[in-house]
Amino acid sequence: MAQDEASNWFIYKDPALEKRYRGRPIPMNLFFESYLDGKIDVVGDMHELMRRKDQFVNYHLTRNQVGFILGKFIPSMLVHSKGVDAKFVCDHYDRGDDFFEWFLGETMVYTSAFFEGRDDALEEAQLRKIRYVGEKLQLKPGEKLLDIGCGWGTLCMETAEKFGVDATGVTLSGNQSAFATERIRQRGLSEKVRVLTLDYRDIPAQTWNKISCLEMAEHVGIKNFQKFLRQVKGLLDDDGLFFLQIVGLRPQYDAHDVTWALFMSKYIFPGADASLPLNYVVRQFEKAGFEIHSVENVNVHYGITIYKWYQNWKKNREKVVAKYGERWFRLWYLFLGWSCLVGEGGRGGCYQIVANKQRVGFDRYRFVGANLNLGEFAEKPAAVRPVAAAG
Repeated sequence: MAQDEASNWFIYKDPALEKRYRGRPIPMNLFFESYLDGKIDVVGDMHELMRRKDQFVNYHLTRNQVGFILGKFIPSMLVHSKGVDAKFVCDHYDRGDDFFEWFLGETMVYTSAFFEGRDDALEEAQLRKIRYVGEKLQLKPGEKLLDIGCGWGTLCMETAEKFGVDATGVTLSGNQSAFATERIRQRGLSEKVRVLTLDYRDIPAQTWNKISCLEMAEHVGIKNFQKFLRQVKGLLDDDGLFFLQIVGLRPQYDAHDVTWALFMSKYIFPGADASLPLNYVVRQFEKAGFEIHSVENVNVHYGITIYKWYQNWKKNREKVVAKYGERWFRLWYLFLGWSCLVGEGGRGGCYQIVANKQRVGFDRYRFVGANLNLGEFAEKPAAVRPVAAAG
């Protein structure tokens, strides 16, 4: 990118930085750290600038990145204790409900939505996603649903209302739990929905008919991922279904992907190191004793979701800066403006996985006639069973 064109998108505020990098590529890590520190100002639209970033940045590993890898990233991967995980989660999610509402919107759902068209309203697409989850789980009135990493409780409330389930949500965040409990009360659902402030490892040893976990498993870490899946299997009824939505990286990663992953780990989701390629996740499921019924990559939906979050964030800039300061606005402006391109470009994946226990007696005919691609179940005739099932 010629320097006069680059100046349409950003300007250097630090003379030494400008002298060193004017007219030549700047390491991406140094670019965004300088932007967060006010040494660079973005004068154009951040999302459009991120589309053009390869014209003025490189992805060389910097000294700061090496220090972070050795001093923070690797140690956090090796520990993943309850105390460490609680600090990571609460530092992020207990920042303030308004902070998140200023980009998530009214539904307060911090996971990928599901769109029928790119112009769908965010709230409409989020509620469609929740209905889609309920249909994939084949929820029925009176069933007990456990939602691990329930956030602000929207999925629990919606499935209780739309499918008639008894829903229990689990989160480590006291803010999320309090927010969810108040919304549950306001919607008159206190008899059917509750949100517990718990580490997932402390979930009571009972069984649920269905279990969901949307974009929380990344936080359990590679170290604990197999233990987590085995725990879920132990909590799941023998005839139950498990729905996992997980963000993953592509297996053929490059320097851009490494820079992106380190940025996310340092600034956005510390400790969330289990964002892994699909082949790893599938192997872990099978090792834990699960049989996978379906996998759907909804990553393009995630790109649309995050772009709508980005638009909300820009719209609420004055509120964010007034309460949380310029740096917090800049960080999420960069994060959202950059991350919506990850799904669009196929650099990652967001997978919806439906699984059941690998057991001979499981009724697999339940999936016949279940139109999961359209997100709704066809009316099914009386089931026809063979005289004897194969052992």
